[in-house]
Parts: sequence; C-alpha cells; structure tokens
Amino acid sequence: MSKLIFASLVLAIGAAACGPSDPAITGDCNDPENLKVDPNNCGFCGNVCGTNTSCTNGQCVPDACNPGDTRACYDGSSGTEGVGPCHGGTQTCQPQGYWGTCDGEALPAPEVCGNGVDENCSGTADEDTDLDGDGYTTCGGDCCDSTECASPKLVNPGAFEAAGNGVDDDCDGAVDNAVVGNCDQGIASNTTTAMDFARAMDLCQTATLSEKKWGVIEAKFTLADGTGTPDAQGHAVRDRWGTNLIPKAGSALAVLSTGTAADENDQNPAYAGSVSTGHGFLETSPFPSDWLQSNGGNLPNAPGCPDPSGADANDPVMLTLKIRVPSNAKSFSVDSNFYSWEFPEYTCSPYNDFFVMLLDSTWTSSPANPTDKNLAFYEDAQMKRWPVGVNLAANNTGLFTQCVNGATGCEVLSGAVPGSISTCTGTDQLAGTGFQTAASGSCDNNALAGGATGWLTTRGNVVGGEVITLRLAIWDTSDSLLDSTVILDNFQWSVESSDPGTVVN
Repeated sequence: MSKLIFASLVLAIGAAACGPSDPAITGDCNDPENLKVDPNNCGFCGNVCGTNTSCTNGQCVPDACNPGDTRACYDGSSGTEGVGPCHGGTQTCQPQGYWGTCDGEALPAPEVCGNGVDENCSGTADEDTDLDGDGYTTCGGDCCDSTECASPKLVNPGAFEAAGNGVDDDCDGAVDNAVVGNCDQGIASNTTTAMDFARAMDLCQTATLSEKKWGVIEAKFTLADGTGTPDAQGHAVRDRWGTNLIPKAGSALAVLSTGTAADENDQNPAYAGSVSTGHGFLETSPFPSDWLQSNGGNLPNAPGCPDPSGADANDPVMLTLKIRVPSNAKSFSVDSNFYSWEFPEYTCSPYNDFFVMLLDSTWTSSPANPTDKNLAFYEDAQMKRWPVGVNLAANNTGLFTQCVNGATGCEVLSGAVPGSISTCTGTDQLAGTGFQTAASGSCDNNALAGGATGWLTTRGNVVGGEVITLRLAIWDTSDSLLDSTVILDNFQWSVESSDPGTVVN
C-alpha cells in the first residue's frame, strides 16, 4: 500500500569541604600501602571517605563507637576552627554503634562584605579576593577561594551541585542539594511558553547574560531553520506518555511532534492519530543551514538506505535553548524516546523523519563533539553513523527496541528497502500512545501501527562558564504524512567529559 493511499485511509564529606579530592595534596595514590589507609584516596585515587568513616584495608568503613559516647567534632576545612565565628560541635554515638552528625558546629560560609564579620573564617573580615582565579571573589560568594582548598576552581556560585560528592559546589551553604525534579510541576499541557519546556526537561535554573551563575538564559520555539512559529499542537508538556512511560526525573515530560503531541487519552491538544495533514499542519521550512552545510548540502542518512528527498522540513518544530554552563561542568546528557508511525513499512526509506540535537559550544578538547553539531546519532562498530530516526530500525542497530520483530521496509514502491528487525524487546512503552494499535495490511500479520526507540541518552561536551546554544528539532522528511514524536526529559550536567552521541539508556 503506498503512503498516499494509506494517508487517505487513515488521516558524605563534611558540609564545609572545599572541593573534590585532589590526590596531589594527600598521600601518594599510586602507593598500594597508602591506598589502604588514606581517607582521601581509599582503595583508588580520589575515593574520599565521608564523615564518620575511615579507610581500613582500602575500604571506607563507619567509625565504631559505644552508644551514648560523645566527642568533639568539626567538619570545616583545616585551619578554620576557632577563627571568626567558626567553632566545633559535639557528636554522639548512635544506638547502632556509629557516630552521628556534628551538632552545634558553625562552619565557614561565603564572605559577606561590609559587615565586619569573617564569615569564611580566613582570619580577615570583608576581604574580597580571587586567589583561585575562577572569576568569583569571596565577597562575590566564593566559599572556596583559598588555595589550600582541594580543587578550589571547581567550587563557586557558578557551579552546579554535583550530587553525592560531599561538597557545597555552588556555595549556597548546603551540600549535595542538587536542584532537579522540583521545577516542572503544574505546567499546563498546552503551554506555548518555551521556558516551560526547559523546566519539563529538568533544566530548573534560569540566568541572564549579565549574571555569572549557570542557567537557561533564553528559550524559544521556531521552525527547523530558526524562523517562524510552529503549530501549537506540535508541542506539549505531559505528566506521562501513554500508559507506562513516566518521567525519568521530576513530574513532567517535554513532547515535540510533527503531528499532535498527544497520546490516546490526552487533551489540550487532543489525540489526532498518525497523519498531521488530517488536522491542518501545513508548515515547512528549510533545514538547519549550518548542519546541512556541514553534511555537504545533503541530509545525512542511515547506511544502505535511500536518500531523503525534497528541500524542506515538513511540519517542523524546534526548541532552542541558550544556556550558561556551570563553571564545573564538562558535559551534559538528555534522555529521549523517539516514536514514529513510519515504522515498519517505511524503515530504510526516503521517509526517515529526523530528530536532531544541535550543540553550539567552544569545546575543542577530546572527545570531540561532532563537526556537524548533531549529537543525536549512533555510531556502530564499523564507525558508520546513524542519525536518530526511523531508519535506526534498519539492519538491527539495537537502538529501535519498542516494537514487534518482523519484516520492515515493505513499501518498496515508495523506495523502501525490504529487511527485518530482531532487536525489538517489548511494546510496554507503546501502550496507550496509539502506536500500539494493530496495523492492517502492514509488513506482516504481527506488525503494529508504529514503533519507538525506547529511552536513549544523548551526551555532548561543553566548557565551564560558556554560553551554549542547544537546538532540539523534529520534522517529517520527504513528505508530511505519518508523523513522528520525541519525548525529552532528565537533563543533567556532569563534571566529566563524555563520548558525544546517543546510546540506549
């Protein structure tokens, strides 16, 4: 059945720890004997034992004590106890036989200039210094400016809170209080405010160009070339997708679609099936020009599949985010799940609907970001790159898993290459989305109306403190029939660089 005919039928360290462990200021982390006892390099370099633990035979173990015993304690950095307002407290041994928290202590805090108080307990009140050269002064809120701190350049008000490292990375006075999952509640499903979609992806902090803190500076919706306005039905914020797909973080998901961003039970906008032209989508635009030019003026394609046709993106929607990167970040990740009605009939065909994630960054180190800026790709063992789209289902790449195994590419009159897929692992993430319905007259008797990749994770590298632009776009390729949808969630920063690209979550 041709596409046109089908369309007509369907329609632990202390709270004042200055920074991540720096093996250079402790024992030799290459010495096996030192690794047995060094609390800053316990068992291996950089493994820091938390409060109330010690390094025994290369493992961090709780300090033993007799229940009810007390002892003096202080969790601040060396040399600050008894300086300014900083003083120690008292620990009590818990009934389980380990030491409790240090109660009553006063720890160093960011310096507040002009009040005559030595908040950071350096010995000098109101000093305004930038000894670590990170661009943040003590009076500007840098709680770890001293060169005696471990890795002080990574700790300042421009950093993100890296969970689990026992460090007050962002100098807000609290340790490991990462700002995630609490900003995406109560967003209207039919919101047209682009910043709401950053929140739905768990990018919770905002900033301005004049501020030094990290955050989303600007968000906007356009067509694929950065101009115009997409159809409002093509994007929505949902608390779940279908029956089983729930947020990876927080309470909301961002949905971008070349059709209606709705599952079978959704309203505002309401479910409308598989064909966008059935409810008035008419938008087209050029492809992103820099990405297209980097690919020699041709759309990149899955190896062995026919090239897409046409010069325009059909029913496109692009979310562009301008973001200041945290000073301690080297990479980020975003989770996505790509759904398409093009599967299985038009797998390995010119109708390879695209989802791209284009990153503009000054990162020049290794591993390098893609030269065409698109992070939404998979690289196989033969170093062939597969852009995220329905053609990921061709040749068993393993990145198209929410589907039914069987024949693919049966619409040969439309240019599809016949094949099969055996990497489908289930259909639970299709339930209630509409993609799970039976497909009459499809490639085989078991085929469903569509399929999905399942959760994927895409990563890219960045430079701490820079302003990046991240463009997330989806469009129909070669025609405007049989739509595709991408679910976005769980944006995260990392203090480590990454291998750019997309992998199974």
